[in-house]
Amino acid sequence: MIQELDNLDLEEEVPVEPWNKYLLHRLILVAMLQENASEEEITDYHEQLFQKISRYHLGEAASGVLLIYSQSILHILEASSGTLYHILMDLTLFERQGAEALLRDIKILVMSHNIPTRLFSQWNATKVEVPVTLEDVTQSQTIEEVITECLTLILKLGVYLATLKVGNKGLGECLHTAVPELLIPAETIQYLCRSQECLSPVEFLKMYNNPLQPQMDAGTFFACPQG
Repeated sequence: MIQELDNLDLEEEVPVEPWNKYLLHRLILVAMLQENASEEEITDYHEQLFQKISRYHLGEAASGVLLIYSQSILHILEASSGTLYHILMDLTLFERQGAEALLRDIKILVMSHNIPTRLFSQWNATKVEVPVTLEDVTQSQTIEEVITECLTLILKLGVYLATLKVGNKGLGECLHTAVPELLIPAETIQYLCRSQECLSPVEFLKMYNNPLQPQMDAGTFFACPQG
C-alpha cells in the first residue's frame, strides 16, 4: 500500500502556519493540456475558478502550486473539503468536452485528509521546462511505486518553496533551473494521465457520493487500487 502522503520520511519539512478555521485536505492531480494551450489561459481558468468558489466558501482560500509543462500539468491543492469538492465538480465538465477540452485525461493521484498544516502558504502557478529523459522508469515499476516516488518529490518541492519569499506576482524563479531534481519528468506525468488505475474526477466523486464509502473529510484515499 502506498504510504500516506504526510507520513513520508522528510525530516527537513518546513511547516507553514496552519489556518485552523476548518479541516485541511491535500489533493494532487495530473492532466494533459489542450494543444497550443497558453500558460495565461491555464492560469486564468484556475484563478477564475477560485474566485467563483470563494463566493460560497468565504475565508477558505486554496493554497498549492500548479506546475505547467509543455503538454501537461501537475497540480497540488490544499483546501477545505467544500472547496476541493467544487474544484472537482468543475473539472468533470472537461471530461464531457472530449479532445477539445482545455484539460483532458485528468487523473487524481491522492487525496490526503486532515493534514495538520499547509505545505504551501499561498497558491501559485508557474511554467516548467523539463528535458526529455531517455530512460523510462515507468516500464519497470508498478503504478504504486511511480506514485510514491512522485509524492516524495512533491513534498520535497513544497519544502523548497516554503523557503522562498514569493510575492504577489508568483514564483519569479525558474524551478527547472534552480531545482531540476525535484521536478517530476514530463513522461511520468503523461504516463499517469494514461493510467487506468488512477481515477478521473467523475469516478472519484462517484465513489465519494456512494453512501458505503467514507466522506470527503474522513480518512485517506489513494486514487489507485491497492493490490
